[in-house]
Amino acid sequence: MAIRPYREQDREAVVALWRECGLLRPWNDPYKDIARKLTVQRELFLVGECEGVICASVMAGYDGHRGWMNYLSVSAGHRRLRIGQTLVGEVERLLLDLGCPKVNLQVRSENTEVLAFYARLGYGADAAVSLGKRLIPDD
Repeated sequence: MAIRPYREQDREAVVALWRECGLLRPWNDPYKDIARKLTVQRELFLVGECEGVICASVMAGYDGHRGWMNYLSVSAGHRRLRIGQTLVGEVERLLLDLGCPKVNLQVRSENTEVLAFYARLGYGADAAVSLGKRLIPDD
């Protein structure tokens, strides 16, 4: 697998990957999420390419206090090959290069397989409650 920054021509393949991985929700427009990401730290939007095909992706960011990881995805046919682990490692390296002391991410509580994946990589639950407020509706 080759890891590289996202390119405009990757859009449909990345959205299809997110759909395959069950990451899309009706209240989040993936095309708008991509467009928004490309306006800030676009170098932290990575894809994994296997034999010329997008097989993985991750979005990351750093706000000066914490790093964040979103949309980590690996296609079903490429799972269990350490692709997710490799992408997480690359995000961690890039964030460390920026001086980021900690990275956060969110996983839906019912997604036990993904929670176990992150636990194997050293991630654990913080004593915090995730809150959110929509400022711009995507509908």
